[in-house]
Amino acid sequence: MKQDNMLAMILAGGRGTRLHDLTKKVAKPAVSYGGKYRIIDFPLSNCANSGIDIVGVLTQYESVLLNSYAAAGRRWGLDAKDSGVYILPPREKADTGLDVYRGTADAISQNIDFIDSYSPEYLLILSGDHIYKMDYDKMLEYHKANHADATIAVIEVPMKEASRFGIMNTNETGRIVEFEEKPEKPKSNLASMGIYIFNWKLLRKMLLADMKNPESSHDFGKDIIPTMLADEKTLFAYKFKGYWKDVGTIDSLWEANMDLLSKNNALDLNDSSWKIYTEDVTALPQFVGADADIDRAFITQGCVINGTVKNSVLFTGVKVATGAKVIDSVLMPGVEVAEGAVVTRALVADKVKIGKNAVVGSADSENIELVAKRVKGEE
Repeated sequence: MKQDNMLAMILAGGRGTRLHDLTKKVAKPAVSYGGKYRIIDFPLSNCANSGIDIVGVLTQYESVLLNSYAAAGRRWGLDAKDSGVYILPPREKADTGLDVYRGTADAISQNIDFIDSYSPEYLLILSGDHIYKMDYDKMLEYHKANHADATIAVIEVPMKEASRFGIMNTNETGRIVEFEEKPEKPKSNLASMGIYIFNWKLLRKMLLADMKNPESSHDFGKDIIPTMLADEKTLFAYKFKGYWKDVGTIDSLWEANMDLLSKNNALDLNDSSWKIYTEDVTALPQFVGADADIDRAFITQGCVINGTVKNSVLFTGVKVATGAKVIDSVLMPGVEVAEGAVVTRALVADKVKIGKNAVVGSADSENIELVAKRVKGEE
């Protein structure tokens, strides 16, 4: 269903500092995932599939690659008349002089003029660095049915992990009565997914007031939502059932890739009814040699496999030489594993070369090893 009355804004300016070397030169939403995708493909595809035609992408940190990638709206079918993906980096203005986004709410505030140009009734705010499929149209219908001022998507997490999240406490109708940011003793397990629908006229007034408040950190979780609750606005929690992953660490990014190999994979990238669109990379077909030994793996176009690959995800253009072994690992685009090398429980960054007979990672290691630079082997 086409949504003429809802506009989407994707917050995609995060540094992703816990992803270490993967985000030194690229913003977290542009990090590779699943053999051929980038993380930002998921919210953009969700928008396209939900009938949302206008999407603003708010970029900031190391945004050159992300800007050029997201600007190609044709990948998600968002390049037709009256549709588009608009890149919105921070910009200096005569009245404020601001040239950075100071927080999530400030990022939206600095783009009020862009939003006003489309006069939406509702504003959908998304994070650019989560992996999931969601029909935002269903969330909007829930928002309307409850006559809400704001609706926040939540997902149930194990109680023992709830203290890591922003937690929404609700009454029996689903109305939010309290918000707690990473509480020591959580009262519920409804974790905020960072997905919001606001009535734009109300949010606009609140953002203008927030910009003038010197005590504010200009953040939705810390400022806007608590203020709405204090003002007794109507906020509802929308319970999401399905796969959702915040890939904020090396281990969680590795896990998200490994999830694709599971028989019970809830994400299902083969689902033709809800496609995840991405760049169509020009590469030769994959080649599997006569001596190759492959067991349960994602092998993308351009890969050349002459060694052993087990329970692993190989991105575009990966090469595994004769006698090499790749086990329980994620190899980003262009990685080369030389003869006799062994890679186990590792995440190998783009274009890294693993030398002859080198050993990377260990089956006994508790944490996933990140390999971000060349590993020398035998000369």
